[in-house]
Amino acid sequence: MSDSTQTDPLLELLERQRQTRRHFLGWGAGGLGAFFLNSAMANPAGGLNFARAPARPLSALPPQFAAKAKRVIYLHMGGAPSQLELFDHKPQLTRFDGKACPEAFLKGKRFAFITGVPKLMGTQFPFHQAGKNGTWISDRLPHLERRIDDLCIIKSMKTDQFNHAPAQLLVHTGDSRTGHASLGSWVTYGLGTENQNLPGFIVLISNGGTTANAGKPLWGSGFLPSVYQGVPCRSAAEPILYLDNPRGVSRAERRQVLNAVEEINRSSYKDFGNPETVTRIAQYEMAFRMQLEASDAMNISHEPQKVLERYGAQPGKTSYANNCLVARRLAERGVRFIQLYHWGWDSHGTPTDEGLNVGLVGRCRETDQPTAALLADLKARGLLEDTLVVWGGEFGRTPMMENRGGQEMKYIGRDHHPSAFTIWMAGAGVKAGLSHGETDELGHDVVKDPVEVRDLHATMLYQLGFDHKKLNYPYQGLEQKLTGVKPARIVYEILA
Repeated sequence: MSDSTQTDPLLELLERQRQTRRHFLGWGAGGLGAFFLNSAMANPAGGLNFARAPARPLSALPPQFAAKAKRVIYLHMGGAPSQLELFDHKPQLTRFDGKACPEAFLKGKRFAFITGVPKLMGTQFPFHQAGKNGTWISDRLPHLERRIDDLCIIKSMKTDQFNHAPAQLLVHTGDSRTGHASLGSWVTYGLGTENQNLPGFIVLISNGGTTANAGKPLWGSGFLPSVYQGVPCRSAAEPILYLDNPRGVSRAERRQVLNAVEEINRSSYKDFGNPETVTRIAQYEMAFRMQLEASDAMNISHEPQKVLERYGAQPGKTSYANNCLVARRLAERGVRFIQLYHWGWDSHGTPTDEGLNVGLVGRCRETDQPTAALLADLKARGLLEDTLVVWGGEFGRTPMMENRGGQEMKYIGRDHHPSAFTIWMAGAGVKAGLSHGETDELGHDVVKDPVEVRDLHATMLYQLGFDHKKLNYPYQGLEQKLTGVKPARIVYEILA
C-alpha cells in the first residue's frame, strides 16, 4: 500500500475525538435546546403541550378552568400610599394624636427611618361614609368615592418587606429577590394574548423615570422566555422607542430585511436549538406588526373631547391620566396584562416627598379622577365584567409620625409599615362594595382576615382560571411558581 493511501494512526485518533466532541456539542446545543423548548412549551394546566406554533409563543390559550377574568389592569402607586389617610378610618388614632407610641409597637420591630420613641399621629384628612354599604373613605378621593360600590377594599394586606425595592419585587414577582418572573409575565405565559399585533404585557409609566426602586425587574420575565416580559410604552410621542423605520427605509424594505434575518435565525435554531432564537423571531415579527397598531392604540387624540375631559387627559403629554385612557384602549384591543406605575407616594415628610400634607395631596389629585374614569369607562363598555383592576402600593405607613433624629419637620410623614396596608380590586368576579379585613384600633396590626401578598397572587390567578400550584415552569431543578413554596390561599371571601 502506498504512503498516499495510508492513514496516520495518531491523526485518525485525533479526527475521531474531534468528531466526537463536535457531535456532543451539537447535541448539547440542539438536543438539550429542543428538550428545553419542549419543557418550556409544557401546558401549565397539567403537562399537556401548548397549542402554539414555536414562532407564535404569545398565541392565545385557554385557562385551566372557567375564568372570570380575561385581562388585568394593575395600578401600582409606587412608594406606598398611606392607608390611614385614604381608606383605613381610625378615630381612636386621632384621639391619641401626639401621645408617645406604645412600647409594644416598637419592641423588636425594624423601621426604615424611625428612631427613638415617636408620637402617634391621627389621620390628616376627614373621613366619611359613602355608597350603599357606608364604606369609609377619605375626602382626598372625591371621584373614586363615586365608584365606591364597584370596589372591594382589602384593609388587611401584609408583607414581610419594609424597604421599597424588595417589597415591590415581592408584590410584582412573588419574591423579594431579583431574577424571578413578574406577575404579568406569568399571566401571558399561561394565557398568551388575544391580539397578535400588540405585546401581551404592556407597561405604562407616568412619572419619575422607571417609577420604581426595583426598576425593570418588576416587569421582567426572569427565568421565563424573554418574549413574556413587559414592554414599556409611552402615551406621548413615539409609543415604543426605535419601533418606527429609520429615515429613508420603507415598510417593504423593512419586510425584506426581516425576512433575511428570520431565515438566518431559523437556520441558527435548526443548528443549535436555542429557544431564545424562537423568541427573537417572534419579537421581530411583533415589532413589524406593531408599527401600525401600537401607534393607533396609544393615540388618545382619536378620543372624543368629553372622554378626554372625563379622564383629565391631554394628548401629547405623559401623565397618569393619559395612561389610564390608554389602558382602556389596550384592554379593548385584547392586551392581556396592562401595568401602570405612578411614583411619588413615599410620604416620609421630607422636602423631597413633601409628606402627607403636600405630596400625598398632589398624588391624589393626579390619580383620583383618571382612576375613577377608567372604572366608569370599563363598566360602561362591558369590559369590567372580565377585566380585573387592582390598585395599591408595596406596603403601608406607620400610625406614628416619622421621627428622624427627633427633629420637627415642615412636612408631616409616616414611615414604611409592612404589618398592615390597603389595596382594592374591582371587576371580574370580585365582590363589589365590600370592605375585607380589619386592623386594630390604631391601625398598627391586622386583627381580622389577614391577606399575604402570595394570597393576593393566588386569588388573581384563580380569577384568571389557574390553580397557582399548577401554573409552573421548570428551572434549576424546581417547578417554579409565582406563589413560591410557602402556603398560599385563595381569598374566596372576596369573590362573588
